[in-house]
Amino acid sequence: MFHRKTSALLRAIAGGLVLSLTLAAGASAEQIKLRMTIWSANEAHLKVFNGIAEGFRKEHPDVTVSFEPLPFETYTTALTTQIAGGNAPDMAWIFETAAYDFVNSGALVPLSKTLAATPGYNAGEISPAATERWSRDGVLYAYPFSTSPFAVFVNNDLIKKAGAKTPAELIAAGQWTWPNAIATAEAVARSGKGGLVVRDFNYQAWQYLSSVWNGWGAVPWSADGKRCGFADKPMVDALGFIHDAIYAKKAMPGPGQNVDFFAGDAAMTITQISRASLLPKDKRFDWDLVPLPKGPAGDYAIVGQAGIGVLKAGKNSASAAAFVAYMTNPENSARLAQFFPSARKSLLNADVLAKTNALLSPAQLDKVVVSGIATGKVMPAHTDFARLQQVVRAGLDAVWQPQADIPAATRAICDQLGPLLAQ
Repeated sequence: MFHRKTSALLRAIAGGLVLSLTLAAGASAEQIKLRMTIWSANEAHLKVFNGIAEGFRKEHPDVTVSFEPLPFETYTTALTTQIAGGNAPDMAWIFETAAYDFVNSGALVPLSKTLAATPGYNAGEISPAATERWSRDGVLYAYPFSTSPFAVFVNNDLIKKAGAKTPAELIAAGQWTWPNAIATAEAVARSGKGGLVVRDFNYQAWQYLSSVWNGWGAVPWSADGKRCGFADKPMVDALGFIHDAIYAKKAMPGPGQNVDFFAGDAAMTITQISRASLLPKDKRFDWDLVPLPKGPAGDYAIVGQAGIGVLKAGKNSASAAAFVAYMTNPENSARLAQFFPSARKSLLNADVLAKTNALLSPAQLDKVVVSGIATGKVMPAHTDFARLQQVVRAGLDAVWQPQADIPAATRAICDQLGPLLAQ
């Protein structure tokens, strides 16, 4: 997991560096090799990234860019270990949960001036809401290149075989609600396949459950980050619903059960649209993409973000910042939007997105992507998130038991989490 004292570590690293934003004399005559850490090793993602890097090299023949995939589960830990060990990448893909730590620690190079000075960049069209987590005192420290809504991928073949209603049928009837979604998942689970999978959760990364509990209006902590919300009624009710779906209805995989939707083994999965790259190319099953079901608190959406930051500890900060400006310009943002929806307002419509996204239909792009970005809340995050994440994960172990006392377990979480939030 991410080091418990990540914020302090990043501040120490940043504080011990002398940053030069200009290239050393004569550097243009030497080959500059930029390295960017990313979490995805998916061929479709890498094809887009490498294509952008090739375009940058045509304009900057002395600069090459390579992408280094790190395992998703330990990504931030591996990144901070590289930085602490003197092997920092020039650029890094940063998760939304780690944004506050990286921005507030001073580990990142300010980007606002570079982006504003780049011809044709048009920074004014970038949504201010999308950059909130990545800015400090009006300065942007990482560009949110992916603002991606969570949605439900559907295996219509498994659902129809189980005799259940598909999400599309439920949507058409105005019945796409969480109870009905779980009923469909339960029917498929009875047939021997998996029901509903919250991808990347795995009873460890609990923040991904926000794609469910936001439908109850539940929050892990208050908007100001100072009060624990786990013991509040919306969260207790949401966790009770999830618990029932796991243990009573068997509609969601239990602890230790690994079910892969993209291998055709589950009815539905909640994840971001970037995972569309995992859909089988042989179209072995009929799939669909739909918004999250309606919860007791009404319709809702949740968004995950990823930022690109330039590390102060890197050796070629000026060239790295120039590449970030190139990678996120309007043209390349449109290319990235095939998997990573842009923060640029001009790209947030189905017609534009359809030009670079052959996988999703205009209706899916409009109802899931555009609408989700417009109305969605970003996944929970907090300064020193890794420490808080561990406290909550350990506390939720008491919930993931067949006979759990959920109110007692959530009160215990807040007993431990509350003092940390109040610091």
